[in-house]
Amino acid sequence: MDNWWLNAVWSLTPTVLIGLFFWLVLRLILRADRTERRIYQQIENEERAKAGLPARDDV
Repeated sequence: MDNWWLNAVWSLTPTVLIGLFFWLVLRLILRADRTERRIYQQIENEERAKAGLPARDDV
């Protein structure tokens, strides 16, 4: 019976590891996108302020 449990663990390990890797990559991509959008919004607001226009509050 011990051999059955070991086989089950070895069978599930690659699936779990690939799932965790996929989750981590998606999380990093989404966080990078969110940060990039925030920074672009700040830059746009600074440029609008230099031009004498009101800041946009889209975020």
